[in-house]
Amino acid sequence: MAFETASAAATLPSRTAETAGTGTPLVDPFGRAITYLRVSVTDRCDLRCVYCMSEHMTFLPKADILTLEELDRLCAAFVARGTRKLRITGGEPLVRRGIMTLFRSLSRHIETGALDELTVTTNGSQLDKYAGELAACGVRRINVSLDTLDPQKFRDITRWGDLGQVQAGITAAQRAGIAVKINAVGLKGVNEDELGDLVAWAHGEGMDLTIIEVMPLGDIGESRLDQYLPLSMVRAKLAERFTLTESDYRTGGPARYVRVAETGGRLGFITPLTHNFCESCNRVRLTCTGTLFMCLGQEDAADLRAALRASPDDSLLHATLDEAIGRKPKGHDFVIDRRKQRPAVGRHMSVTGG
Repeated sequence: MAFETASAAATLPSRTAETAGTGTPLVDPFGRAITYLRVSVTDRCDLRCVYCMSEHMTFLPKADILTLEELDRLCAAFVARGTRKLRITGGEPLVRRGIMTLFRSLSRHIETGALDELTVTTNGSQLDKYAGELAACGVRRINVSLDTLDPQKFRDITRWGDLGQVQAGITAAQRAGIAVKINAVGLKGVNEDELGDLVAWAHGEGMDLTIIEVMPLGDIGESRLDQYLPLSMVRAKLAERFTLTESDYRTGGPARYVRVAETGGRLGFITPLTHNFCESCNRVRLTCTGTLFMCLGQEDAADLRAALRASPDDSLLHATLDEAIGRKPKGHDFVIDRRKQRPAVGRHMSVTGG
């Protein structure tokens, strides 16, 4: 872990064999090419959003976490196999010590044209500090999680967050030339009456907005039924205020978009519970421990860390990737267990990556 305490000017060592042995695309049993990798660089976060974490989280020991060099090597292996989009996630990715060194190293794939996009999902708390550096690394588009414009409600949802700090980060990102998309989780009885105002605000600031159904991952200390707000109801309510027109716009993720006539902006919906979006899934998720989840809503996983550390050569790693993608399921089985109040999947979203 010596690299993690290195100066901000440090860069990761180049790997002469990072594309060794492979130009073969990763294709799952259903003919879907895997071109999108979401990488969680930490399970830690500086907030405790009520739909994502319990208030008193137990985080992974640092010894279990991949080094930044290892994360870089894994990302390079995926790029060598046809990944065109990398999204860095967490927890909150920008609280990882030395994280900008990883961004600087990954930017080489943008420069060579091997990668179409390097992006990040963040809660925005650190954006004021890092927006300029992210832009310099080729990050052109980011997602910021923001569920309310009410400062007190924001503090209640995040348990201790500062809305002003996030808004300052969004402004810094836009000034750096980064396009910002807002992600808002629809929460019953919390922000459902505010979602129309979020649409108007985001579009007024030149940002797209995506509304997400709460996902039944991890024990958060609250009932999922108390939080669950079907987006079919949200869309119907928004249609009373706005004219919504279907759009074929896609970003490579699961959101389905409409155009809002009154604002000219785009509005996305991610509906894991009311509508399965798996038919065109082109993505997998890598955790900060090197565990590869082929599906967000399934527990089946592959251990890439063992393959990574077994040899400086990547042949075993690529063989492990082939075996893992060969098990990618057709879709998830998200459901809220109404009888036992259990999440569909035991791990928290912060472990898998947002």
